[in-house]
Amino acid sequence: MSGNHHSSHDGHEDYGFEVPHSSFKGYVTGFILSVILTAIPFWLVMAKVFDKPSTTALVCLAFGAVQIVVHMIYFLHMSTKSEGGWSMLALIFTIVLVVITLSGSIWVMYHMNANMMPQMTPGEMKQMP
Repeated sequence: MSGNHHSSHDGHEDYGFEVPHSSFKGYVTGFILSVILTAIPFWLVMAKVFDKPSTTALVCLAFGAVQIVVHMIYFLHMSTKSEGGWSMLALIFTIVLVVITLSGSIWVMYHMNANMMPQMTPGEMKQMP
């Protein structure tokens, strides 16, 4: 064996990409943003800021989506450059599959409900053999 061969312990140089390493400041920033993004929806619900519960639910869902992004960036270290872009591609693929599954399920359930026989009510369905 040649003495010029050196091995890497983390193995990331072999694949041609770097793994982003976060600092303590990055983790603290992510934690503070997560606490804020949790406290605001909690306050919105407890203080009953909006008259309609559906408005409160939509605002809480929006804060939840932002919090997912914060977690992916600050804690999971996801970016377009991490792992050569494969982690971002896997995320996009997962989102597409979830959207297709949810929208297809909602579409099927809506049409099953809309196309039920008019004389069928839930009470009558229970009495059927």
